[in-house]
Amino acid sequence: MTKHYIFFTRNTLPQPRADLVQVANCANAAANLGYASVLTYLKQQPNWLYPQEWLEPFKPQQPEENLSQFYNLQDKLQVAALPIPWALTRTHIKGCDSSTIASKYYLPLFMRSRTQLVHTRDWNFVKAAIKNGIPAIYEHHHHESKQFEPEIVHHPLFQIAVTVADTVRDTMIAHGMPPEKVVKLHNGFNQLFLKRQPEQAQIWRQKLLSHDQQKLMVYSGALHPFKGVDLLVEAAKSLPEEQFVLAGGDEAQVSSYRTLCQQQQIFNVKFLGYVVHQDLASLLQAADVLVHPHCLGKAATFTSPLKFFDYMASGTPIVSTEIPPLMEFKSAGVVAGWCEPDQAIALASTLQRVLESHPRRSEGYSDSMAFVQQFSWENRIVKILSYVEESLQPTCFSP
Repeated sequence: MTKHYIFFTRNTLPQPRADLVQVANCANAAANLGYASVLTYLKQQPNWLYPQEWLEPFKPQQPEENLSQFYNLQDKLQVAALPIPWALTRTHIKGCDSSTIASKYYLPLFMRSRTQLVHTRDWNFVKAAIKNGIPAIYEHHHHESKQFEPEIVHHPLFQIAVTVADTVRDTMIAHGMPPEKVVKLHNGFNQLFLKRQPEQAQIWRQKLLSHDQQKLMVYSGALHPFKGVDLLVEAAKSLPEEQFVLAGGDEAQVSSYRTLCQQQQIFNVKFLGYVVHQDLASLLQAADVLVHPHCLGKAATFTSPLKFFDYMASGTPIVSTEIPPLMEFKSAGVVAGWCEPDQAIALASTLQRVLESHPRRSEGYSDSMAFVQQFSWENRIVKILSYVEESLQPTCFSP
């Protein structure tokens, strides 16, 4: 019986959230490397019908097409959706929440004998894995005040905790994580973003631009104020001849920003909502400039934005704000223009300068595409597994 490298999230999939994009891409990368990886998530069921699903809940299989396209999953990855009764997701009864059901019911009864290694952001699932004799990797990307249980973090089966920022690593250590068991690794990018798609990029330009001379500025990511979205809208107001396009955000956020632009009579900003990864790569290649705005604040101390690596892989010139986690990339020369954060005027002027200094190339700028290859999701998985004891590493089949 094949034992699996399990990537677990307590969420339902697909959803347009950065943390879920990260989980899906990690699992996909492990499969591409030849590991029997399974992306495991929860599936809400309306009732207790279909009892066979409750009796055999863990059934790795090929992902459905909508899930594959949403996260751009390749065909080597398997998925397993664990059924959770809809009624239990709405209850506050202790022990009946979805994470507890997955950790205390599904894992020990149906998954333990078929799991070689667990990789998850869910601390409850990590604890359950250790208690059931399964080695575990823990991903932790944000500041939290919780204290890590000594019996878990010092257990020999607890292999490594992975974070994306030194500041979060320091916080984890302060809350009980052994320094030798926590490592900082940046997020990565999907290999699709390196593949040139000139025809699809041109279709985007024809769809989004009103005339050939107009330039296309693209932002991809969540529509949160701390991400610098308001600054970008204000910068767009200063550059009325250029087209700004924002890909990302839920319906409420998109509606709110569209209303804001209407109220301020800003007519050169378009909001696309979430764009599936299968289409996002060509959108990034269609742009004249990719914009990475970000405000100062707590989030700016620990972010390792997924879009930054996708941007580099696209080969499109980048304008980025100077926030601490990205300063290590300044000397690499892969960002065409840097500007100070929280300054819409500085952002607009930097965009103008880069439009002049870095004209769009349909083939992309090779320096950034070469540089970013070290940050592929596959390379990230290789680095993570190098911290796993050799006898506990998952079996690698032919990639």
